[in-house]
Amino acid sequence: MDLLTVVIILALIGTGVSMALGLLAMSGGGATDRLFSTRLMWTRVGFQAFTLVLLVVAVAMKSG
Repeated sequence: MDLLTVVIILALIGTGVSMALGLLAMSGGGATDRLFSTRLMWTRVGFQAFTLVLLVVAVAMKSG
């Protein structure tokens, strides 16, 4: 397993963890929801974008 694959897997795990934490924050409601939901959503979006870029790089490296 090369380094790029490991980084992609870690980015996918980060996406899942931030999504789970965001769902927990929203389900709690109240102050927790107001304080953390938006921040966790943007963290998840960042992880997703990072993962997508890594996947595009991996595909480009395989085909080139």
